[in-house]
Amino acid sequence: MAFRGTFDHTLDAKNRLTVPAKFRAALAEGVVLVRGVEPCLAVWPVGDYTIQTDTALAGLNPFSPEARELKRIFFGSAFDTELDAAGRVMLPAKFNEHAGLGREVVIAGMGECLEVWDRGAWASHDADLAARAADLTAALGRPG
Repeated sequence: MAFRGTFDHTLDAKNRLTVPAKFRAALAEGVVLVRGVEPCLAVWPVGDYTIQTDTALAGLNPFSPEARELKRIFFGSAFDTELDAAGRVMLPAKFNEHAGLGREVVIAGMGECLEVWDRGAWASHDADLAARAADLTAALGRPG
């Protein structure tokens, strides 16, 4: 399943995120929460996260400093959890701090995963993305 679209949500008093209903089946086998590179959280299906990290680490010398650093990023900043019966996932406080999340959040589809952003931070980031879309595609060697 490709995760697409943006959805406004509100975290409850216990910092639980209600996952949009259309994505719950894809996350039913387990969820990996990951601190994003940007100030956001990523929500991955457990199997897809495993494939993604295995692919990124394939062929690297596991004893090299760079491979060890990548492992710290991939596994040390990840948290395994599950959806509850109501389709919610608890967001650990440490992760919320990293992403600067308030109660009002945006869930944004990223294809393989979902991202969770503070609503104000998302509005600014999204506006910047729209303004830079042509430059981004050109920088990647793709026609705009």
